[in-house]
Amino acid sequence: MASQTTGIQQLLAAEKKAAEKVSEARKRKAKRLKQAKEEAQSEIEAYRAQRETQYKRYEDSVLGSRGDTEAKVDESTKRRIKEIGDGVNRNKKQSLDMLLKAVFDIEPVLHENLRL
Repeated sequence: MASQTTGIQQLLAAEKKAAEKVSEARKRKAKRLKQAKEEAQSEIEAYRAQRETQYKRYEDSVLGSRGDTEAKVDESTKRRIKEIGDGVNRNKKQSLDMLLKAVFDIEPVLHENLRL
């Protein structure tokens, strides 16, 4: 009987050791997976940064920088506003004369239904 209990205890101890080894193996596997994910993420970030830099260079070469575009738009807007202001100043007197003439130079005319 004593040999059976010793055998059972040895089996239980062996089972416990096996469970610990499996647990350790699972932990190592999880650790390796986590490390692989981190490495992959860092590679992705590096690649993304590289591609973003290439895109910015391409965008600047093809489209020009945003500062240049904004400066061109500002310059064009200022030039157009100046042209409009010059046109107003140039035609102000004529416009006022036409308006005053329309208001003050009224020729009374009978309506066609009232004419005899």
